[in-house]
Amino acid sequence: MVFDAVYYEPDVLNYKLGQMLQHKYAALPWKPIETHNRIVEMTTAANRDFPKLKKHLIIGTRKTHRYVPNQKVSDWLVPYTSSGCSAMCLYCYLVCNYNKCAYLRLFVNREQMLDKLLKKDAAAPVPQTFEIGSNSDLVLENTITDNLLYTIERFAQEGRGSLTFPTKFDMVTPLLSLDHREKIIFRMSMNPQEIITRIELGTSPLSARIRALNDMAEAGYPVGLLIAPVILLPNWKQLYGELIDRLAEELSDKVRKNGFIEIILMTYSFVQNAINTEAFPNAVQLFDRETMTGRGRGKYSYRNPIRAEAEAFLREKLSQRLGSMPILYIS
Repeated sequence: MVFDAVYYEPDVLNYKLGQMLQHKYAALPWKPIETHNRIVEMTTAANRDFPKLKKHLIIGTRKTHRYVPNQKVSDWLVPYTSSGCSAMCLYCYLVCNYNKCAYLRLFVNREQMLDKLLKKDAAAPVPQTFEIGSNSDLVLENTITDNLLYTIERFAQEGRGSLTFPTKFDMVTPLLSLDHREKIIFRMSMNPQEIITRIELGTSPLSARIRALNDMAEAGYPVGLLIAPVILLPNWKQLYGELIDRLAEELSDKVRKNGFIEIILMTYSFVQNAINTEAFPNAVQLFDRETMTGRGRGKYSYRNPIRAEAEAFLREKLSQRLGSMPILYIS
């Protein structure tokens, strides 16, 4: 990742991680801000400037630690050490929440956040699973902060339950030798290479994602396969059929034997469409009035008959080619 400037809350320099980042990016201009939540020059930027905003690095402290109940892979969605991302997936749901401000924000008070998580974990009547990667891609973030190394090593020692996070990146080598004690559930997001190339801009290629998932399983991590978001382009059956065939051929025995599958169909929004139209005028058009319908305020999802067709196709194909891996849910 190449950044052009750092915007920072001055208090971050009182933290060890903040000082490390100041040294790491000493060659960049550092611009003080009152809060990472309101940077006027960014909130008022034009939609066409979205790629430029992704080149800024914002550093602050996380003040809100509200845990949200979840009934999928985890018990709780946990705000953690970053939000936003430097990649530019055209469907990114973080844009729904942050609009143009879906750039990468790092939070240096990681000790405070993990302290709270461990306290909640210890107080629960049964071991809990915490999703720590719902606001960002922690594998990508780890290349800057080493926060995953800190988190995995400490939670493995002190935690009762599990942590989990998904990723679209393959930079997992630093994680392979950690003493994770099987308390960390690693999930890799997969899509056809054509979709990665044209829509998941700035993420790792499919071959590298498969290799990373195999490596994490070989290192003893519990693993999952996240086919998401499923994007129903005109040739979607060919694309996803070929993807599943390739996964069946290239995933390791450990992944196929012990892993699980999640499937999420794409949800799109008016905000994303507005930004993409101006920032990426030649990109794939993801909004399709023929196949999509309104779902909540300003959001669109595939119509029920089309969703049902996609679900039936994916279930049948996965049963044929990766039948040993349970499908936890399709949403």
